[in-house]
Amino acid sequence: MYIFTGDEIKKIDQTAQNSGMDMYTLMENAGKALYEAVSDLVTRESRILVMAGKGNNGGDGIVLSRYLQQNGFHCELTLSAGKPGTETACKHFTYYKVCGLKVSEREGKYDVIIDALLGVGTSPPLRGKIAQEVRWANSQQALKIAVDLPSGVSADHGETDEAFQAEFTFCLHGFKPSAFFEGSTDFFGVTRVLSIGLPQQSKWQVWTEENVRSTFHKRFAGAHKGTFGTGLLLAGSDEMPGSALLAGKGALKSGIGKLTIGTSRFVSGILAGQLPEAMYKHDGLEAVGEGDVPKGIKACAIGPGLADAGKTDMALQHLMNTDLHLVIDAGALKKRTYPKRKGLVILTPHPGEFSRMTGVPASDIQKNRFQYALAYAQEQNAIVILKGRYTVLAFPDGSLIVNPTGNAGLAKGGTGDTLTGMLLAFVSSEKDVKPAVANAVYFHGASADLWEQTNAERGLLASDVSEHLPLVMKSFEQ
Repeated sequence: MYIFTGDEIKKIDQTAQNSGMDMYTLMENAGKALYEAVSDLVTRESRILVMAGKGNNGGDGIVLSRYLQQNGFHCELTLSAGKPGTETACKHFTYYKVCGLKVSEREGKYDVIIDALLGVGTSPPLRGKIAQEVRWANSQQALKIAVDLPSGVSADHGETDEAFQAEFTFCLHGFKPSAFFEGSTDFFGVTRVLSIGLPQQSKWQVWTEENVRSTFHKRFAGAHKGTFGTGLLLAGSDEMPGSALLAGKGALKSGIGKLTIGTSRFVSGILAGQLPEAMYKHDGLEAVGEGDVPKGIKACAIGPGLADAGKTDMALQHLMNTDLHLVIDAGALKKRTYPKRKGLVILTPHPGEFSRMTGVPASDIQKNRFQYALAYAQEQNAIVILKGRYTVLAFPDGSLIVNPTGNAGLAKGGTGDTLTGMLLAFVSSEKDVKPAVANAVYFHGASADLWEQTNAERGLLASDVSEHLPLVMKSFEQ
């Protein structure tokens, strides 16, 4: 479940070739893997059209077409842009003809259309004959499948005006970044990675169920509340008391050992009856701003529902001088620099907040979330959790994790507060921070997915996320 840029794919191919790996064999592997994937979606009665381009993506399509025809499928191959133009694709096309197979002209109605026109080496916009073929394909009532990525989509960014509208995309070797960017992700449909026989290694990956199961463990019988850390939550104001409640519940439901909530006296009075498990520090934001940080705290989350920017800045200034891990959200997020410190800084902006932090328009951020999140993480030596569809977790070491869980039900006020509380709990109770934050984000989305199984997305409340957390985590305990 790794992610590779277009340049990385080219380097991988070149390295494989320099190491003596046969490119003809790799293309054969790709075509065979595509055949195995496609044959699960179609029948031998289906009329299938493979549209092959001139490059290696077209070569993969040629091999796929050969496998389909040799295994009894009604498949036709068209060379929409002319004969193959790369050495490896030419060799496979020669073998295709040696097998007695022919090239067809597009004619009539097809049940399945497979796009093997353009690969990672091309950039939008679509032009000429390829543009015409894509427009025709999009107008057809057929199952549409893309090889590696839909033609018209760049591998590395989401700036796409027109592209093949796939229902399934089979990504060769690994995902391409554009599969996760606004502006391009909807062209991919359901994505799946197919192995082509190359070793997998990348600092970018999708966080999978297997990752969660290998890093999330059942707690041992001899544990006590001190085992799982004490967290300080600075949240809520008289105008927004619910933020503290949602974040606090998210922390407690996620298994924090002890939780202290620093908030106003008014909010404390509201919360005490609903979160009796927490301790309260009255006027906590002001106290921390004056240097009064409770002892024994392992991590602090600050921001949800905070209305006083001056007091928030003062509190954060004092927290920066501690060794605590800091989760910074909402009212505490702004354009600032973060000093090097022993404790980790975890920033949790949505695209609008990240735009204010960086000065980059939110629309540009959404088209290249990886680049902007990673650049900021490395510049500020902070972990950036850029929220949204396919939440991105960027780390100072250049590694990146994409979260696949969640749905549009989370596009509602308060769900980010719940995540902040969850992050506080996970960094307080787990030793390895990278999988801790990845699992917190994964469970946050998975709780929304569990809700959706029996309820309408739009009916999800932030408090429902917390209520579903124990059920989701139970299914992963090892």
